[in-house]
Order: sequence, then structure tokens, then C-alpha cells
Amino acid sequence: MRVGIFFGGQSREREISFAGGRTVYDNLNKDLFEPVPIFIDSLGNFILLDWKYIYKGTIRDFYPPVNSIPSHFDHRFQVYIESFKDISQDQIDLIIKEVGKKVSPEQFKDLFDFAFLALHGPYGEDGNIQGLLEWYNIPYSGSGILPSAIGINKSIQKSLLEKFNFDTTASFFIKRKDWLQTSDKKQFLEEAKKKVGLPLVIKAPNQGSSIGVSILSEDDLDKFTSSINKSFFIQELSKSFWEGLGEAEQLSFFTNFIDIRHGLGLPVTIEDQLIYEPGELITFLNKYFKQGKEIASIAALNVEDELLIESFIDGKEFSCIVIQDMDGKPFALPPTEIIKGQGIFDYRSKYLPGMARKLTPINVENHLIEKIREECVRLYSALNFNVYARLDGFLTKEGKVFLNDPNTTSGMLPSSFFFHQAAEIGLNPSQFLTYIIKTSLTERLKTGRNYLNIQNLSTQLESKIKSLHQVTGEKMKAAIIMGGFSSERHISVESGRNIYEKLSSSTKYIPVPIFLTGNEKEHELYVIPVNIMLKDNADDIKEKVYHASEKHPILEKIIKEASPITKLYTGKTITEARRISYEELAKMVDVVFIALHGRPGEDGAVQAELEKVNLPYNGSGIESSRITINKYDTNEILKKHGISVAKHRLVNKTAWIENQDAVIKSIEEEYAYPFIAKPSDDGCSSAVKKIKNKAELIAFTNQIFRNTNELLEAESQVLKLRRNEDFPQKTVYLLEELISRGNAKHFLEVTGGLLTKKNQDGKIEYEIFEPSETLASGEVLSLEEKFLAGEGQNITPARFAKTGESHQKISSQVRSTLQKVAEILNIEGYARIDAFVRIFEDHTAETVIIEVNSLPGMTPATCIFHQTAINGYKPFDFIDAILTYGIQKSKEREAVA
Repeated sequence: MRVGIFFGGQSREREISFAGGRTVYDNLNKDLFEPVPIFIDSLGNFILLDWKYIYKGTIRDFYPPVNSIPSHFDHRFQVYIESFKDISQDQIDLIIKEVGKKVSPEQFKDLFDFAFLALHGPYGEDGNIQGLLEWYNIPYSGSGILPSAIGINKSIQKSLLEKFNFDTTASFFIKRKDWLQTSDKKQFLEEAKKKVGLPLVIKAPNQGSSIGVSILSEDDLDKFTSSINKSFFIQELSKSFWEGLGEAEQLSFFTNFIDIRHGLGLPVTIEDQLIYEPGELITFLNKYFKQGKEIASIAALNVEDELLIESFIDGKEFSCIVIQDMDGKPFALPPTEIIKGQGIFDYRSKYLPGMARKLTPINVENHLIEKIREECVRLYSALNFNVYARLDGFLTKEGKVFLNDPNTTSGMLPSSFFFHQAAEIGLNPSQFLTYIIKTSLTERLKTGRNYLNIQNLSTQLESKIKSLHQVTGEKMKAAIIMGGFSSERHISVESGRNIYEKLSSSTKYIPVPIFLTGNEKEHELYVIPVNIMLKDNADDIKEKVYHASEKHPILEKIIKEASPITKLYTGKTITEARRISYEELAKMVDVVFIALHGRPGEDGAVQAELEKVNLPYNGSGIESSRITINKYDTNEILKKHGISVAKHRLVNKTAWIENQDAVIKSIEEEYAYPFIAKPSDDGCSSAVKKIKNKAELIAFTNQIFRNTNELLEAESQVLKLRRNEDFPQKTVYLLEELISRGNAKHFLEVTGGLLTKKNQDGKIEYEIFEPSETLASGEVLSLEEKFLAGEGQNITPARFAKTGESHQKISSQVRSTLQKVAEILNIEGYARIDAFVRIFEDHTAETVIIEVNSLPGMTPATCIFHQTAINGYKPFDFIDAILTYGIQKSKEREAVA
């Protein structure tokens, strides 16, 4: 069946939709479905997207393409296409041709049989696209037109909740025109305190993903005004703030301002003047404030007409997915409790692992869990939802259930509630998507339109699902080892899940998830079921495997109730976590994919254990791994071979304790502030800090040399550590000079990937991919920007030069250096190499190596997939090539032995 995946769109949630569409594209079972990516741009154009762009980190990384950005854009900001001023439809069509093919709704039926909607917000889950698809007789996923229209509008939801006797909070609305026309804002605060009280919640009624949502706890007019403006998508900028920004701070400000998830985006209006581009806005603000104006009120183009103000609910926050069972009746999956570290489950907390904990089922008495499920089913039915929905709410101490945000779609990232709760009944993401498609076909039959075609699709799909269980024995079993005990364990889980999903939807492999924990002296391996694999982070998985024998009665009950679904869609699966040895692993699988980062994994320790039991594995061998895990040793080796590296030294805990002043003096004599401090044997940007003064040097050193697991509070404040930021304990760390432009014409940070193969003579051949340019929003590239969808801005290929000929000359030099590094370090399989590049007037390039990762992150958005796509590898093809090389290398080891 050809499945058109609709993703992107015109709403502020387009980035999460883009990432979710990629998840669907990857996880659709290739034995059953042919995915067809239909990207919708922010102007509403439908684009049959070239597959290689699906793996970009954000929409702005590829659309509009870098080469289409007008020459007068004298900045390096990435923008959406609506920032192109006075662009004609002919110009838009040329831009579309660079990334795919523009299609019209009349062509849909020639491209796909079924539409899977991964769209969010206005135009996606409000009935618009559903109506369009019904007009052209295309069956689609999820609810129909009317429930979708209800599901997007918080104002209508509020009145219907009251009508159907659900518990609701006090509320009222503020009209945009009333807010803007009144100079006395205090009257609105007084009305809010009178009608709903403090604390209160301010919501933009037509947004999802917690965009435009604020909580006000204090009787503070300035904070109230700021929150209301935020939900109306208005930003007031003061003259003193603007003129106080330095060049780097201005870059950071605009990076966030342009980001539609956190900032206003572009175009914007100021005093009725429409401004499209960042440079145009900078020029306007400079002129505006020179005229003596003190405040610039900037408004987004797409705004809310009114805001919803509600009482804050003090209780446990939860989310519950409701699906339809095999008989078409609503069935609530186990509700998940959201344990967050701040007042609101915001965009960042929702979509970044480790920012908030997800506990399934919610930690309350069994009868209250059932009450939540019953209320969710009742609301699902009352609003005429069908196929599936996500219902959010609160459970108070008095046992009242407040449902405040019914959604006809859900975020579809790998660790989202959508997949997280389905895994609790035994469905992996690929199987759950199959179930949603089959259920959607059944639901569309009820309309009576296009009946024969939909019935044929449904019957054929069911027949193929039943036949799937007969072919699994022909596939190769691949263990994916994830987790570990380093500060990189959470990203390791993200990588492992991604590898699992790519293999589980393939026609070649059966993936077996393995969680590794323990310590350097003893590795603990656990075979884990999919529901444990999809827990929010490595620490949650560890907790579950340690208490695997403890069964929750509600989960047992729900699993039993869902058995008709799982029997058809899953076949034989792992249902319980159990500890195994490396010897037992060798009897279970044919090959291993090590998805670990840092120690163990990148240090050769796991590789040594796998070689003992003759199991093939991915990546470099033992000795090469032992070298590359140590950044100091790597730098020393590369320097001896003539490769440019940062000036570096180690800082030792013993020396620091014995004479802190002497260590500081020697550092300050050798290095000028600012410089970089980081662990010498961790990667993924863990605890990498730009040290700008003596106070930060002392804080960093005390923090990394601390004797307790808990972070030191005063040092955390000096270093401005973010909530939940991992900061490892070490006995030694690496200090490096800050790499700067010097006398180069052009300067940029890049990351390059590579793949190795064997030629006919058995010698290693290196395929060095086009490097990506990485843009940091802060002082250093963060962990999230490196690996998580929508967080980083990566441009592939890197912008070495404006002309193609010059670019190729420079790129060739950079890739040549990367290959030398790989050869010197005896890297095999694949790797990621980070570097700075200085480009001079004569187009010569100096590549300064920062870091070498022998097991690079393999999360869905990591830029190694952007690079491999240029060379024609889909992610599965790349992973398959890595595993195939590992199997070949293992056979060579056996032959030698």
C-alpha cells in the first residue's frame, strides 16, 4: 500500500510535525507499505519530497535551499520561505524543484492510496486537510472533519466540557483588540484575579505543543503583561536591551527570535510596517531607537484573536492515548504521569529526553487510574473522536479528573506518548502505525464514500498482516546495545532506539534491544521488551530492568484487554526484561550494533567482550577505540603526524587539591581567556564549556572534581548549567585553546562522517562524506543541537564557498585531512570527526581537529545521515553497510585465528 505521509505545514508546530513525519516514514513496515513523503511548506504548497531531505534536522536546514537565499541576506541566519520578500510563484516553483516535485490535490490518487497525517496545529488537525482529502476520496488517518475542528479549538472544547458535565476550571477570555486598545493593562490582571484567581494559566487557544502557554503565580503586572503578549505573539523590545547586545548576544537573540517554537518568527509588524528579513529588522530597530523611541512592539503575522485564561490546577499531570479496539470501541491505554522540574510541561520538556520524566501508569491508586481511563473514553466519545486521540489532564488530591486538552493527533517522535503507551501493550512503533492505518481504513468505511476501494485496501492489508509472522524466521537477528553508565547514556538510548526502529521496519533484520548498565568492572546486559526500551531515558530503563519482576495490576489488566490487538499485530515478542551474559547473547543473535557512547563502548571494552564470543560488531576495533576515547592521546598522535589540533593540556585532580593557586597560575601563564574545558574521555558535548574568566575556571574544576553525585549549587550558577544537565565526575580533564578565525577569510565549525569498505585486495577504502556546517546558538554546540530533531541548525554541505568550483576545491582539502585522521587512528566501519576550518584568500584550507567519535550518535536528526544521503544512502542502507562491514571483519578475525 502506498502511504502518503503529510508533514511540515504552516503552523508553529511545523518542526515537530517534520520530525514526526520522519518517524512515520522510517517506521512504516516495508513489508506492507511504501512510504511517500508529502511535505507541506509554510506557504501551503504540497511537495513530493526527495527522500534525502527527510533526514535533515530542521526544515530550515534544506528549505529554502541555501543557494536560493537572496544575495542581500548578509547574515548567516536560516529562515523560512515566508521571509523571502516579494517572491513570485515562479520563483517558489524553482525553489521547490530543488527539493522535490510540486503536486496538486488532483494528483494525490496517482501518488498514494492512503494519507497518514503527521501534521499539527492549524491546517493540519483542524479539519482543513481532512476535508481536502475527503473531497478527493483519499482515506486518511485519525479523526474526521468535525472532531478535528473541535480538537484544535480550546474555546469550543471548554464549552463542550461544561455541557457534558466534565469537571472544569474557572475561565474567561481576553480579546486581542481590547488588549491592544487599552493602555491600562492592570484592569485585565484584576479581572483575572477576580474570575480565576492565582496562580492562573494563559493559553493561545489554537496552538499545540504548549506554544503560547504561560503560568502566572505572582500578583505582578509586568509578568502578567509579558505572558499575555507572549500568547498573543507580541514581543516588546526596549532600547536599553537592544543597544546593550554585543555581536554574539545579538546572534543568540535572533536565533531564538526567528525560531517559531520559542520566538515570533518572521515576517513581523512594527507600527504597521511589515518586515520580512533579519537584516531588515536589525536595520529598522537601529534606526527606530536612534529616533528616540524607547520601546518597539513587534508582532507576529499569524496571531491569536483571543486568549483563554484558566485557573491553575494543582494536581498530577497526565496524558492518555485513546484508541479504538478491534470492535471499534474506544479503549484507553495506560495514562502517563508527567513529572516535570518546572511549572509547565513546555515544548522543550515535551520533546527532549530527560527534561521531564514520564511514569506509566500514573502513580496513584488503581481505582483512580481506572477513573482517568473512563473519563478519557467518555470525552473521546462525547467529542466524536475516532481512530485515536491524546487526552491531557490533571488528577487532584481530591480525586477529581480535569481533562483540559483533547488532541486528535499526537507528537510522533520515538519517545512520544503515542508510541510510549502503545509499547505498554506490546506494540512497537512499526506495529502501532500499522494498527492505526488499519483502524483508520475501517473508520473511513463508515462514511460510505469510496466504499469499494477502501474495503479492498483494508482486506488486502489484513491478509498481509497475518502472513507477516511466517517470514520472520528468514531474517537476521541483530542486537542493539544501548545505555551504558556514562554521561552520554541518554543519547545512547536515543541512538539505540533509532537503530532498532530502522531495523524493525526492514525486510532483512529482526532487532533485539539490549540495555547495558553496571560499571567498568562488570557489564550488566539485559534483553528488554519494547515498552522498557521506549522509557524516557536511560535512568528510567535501568530502574525498570532492576524491578522487572514487579508487575503492575492495571498494566496486566490492560495488556489482557488488548490481547486481540497484540495477537494479530505482534506475533512472538520479548515480553519481560532478563539479564544475560555475553555468551548467551552470542547464542541469541547474529550480529551486534553497539549504540553506546563514551565509556563503555567507544573505549574498546565492549568490543573485547564481543570478540571473546566471536560476535560481529559495528565500528572500529579494540585498539583504535582505546585511542580515540582519549582526546588528549588522540590530539598528541595527530599532532605528531602533522595534523592541526588545538593547543591542549590536562588538568589533574590531585594537583588541584594539593595547590589550586599553582594550577591556576600555570594555566593563566600558558592560556589566555577564553579557552575550552571539557572531559578528556566523554563526547556528545557533555560538560564542554567556554571558560571566560578565573571564576569560571574555578567553578568548572570544582564541579568536575567534586566527590558527590549531586552538582555543586554555587558552581552550577557560575557555569549557568541548565536544569537536568549532565556534568560528569572526573579525576582529570582537558583544557584547550579557543580556536579562532585568525587571519582567515572565512571560518566555520564542521562535522564530517565516513564509511569504510574493503577493496578486492582486502585493503580499507574510505568514503569521506561532505561535511556539515554546524551553527551553535550558544557559546558551544550543545548536546541537543548535535543530536535532537529541531534543535540544531546544520547545513549540509558546509558553506565553504559561494561558487561550486571553489567549494569543491576547499571541500576536497578538508575531506583529505579527515581521511588522514582516520588512517592515522586506524578507524574502521564509520566515524564522526569534528573540526574547525580556516579558509584563506587563496582558497587553501586549514582543518583543525577537535574530536573523533568512533561510535558517533545515530539519532534520527544527527547530521551523519544528512551526509550519507548526498551519497545515496538511506539511513537503513548506511546501517546495513556498517553491519555488513562488521560481519566481514569478524570472518577475517576467525580466519586468522
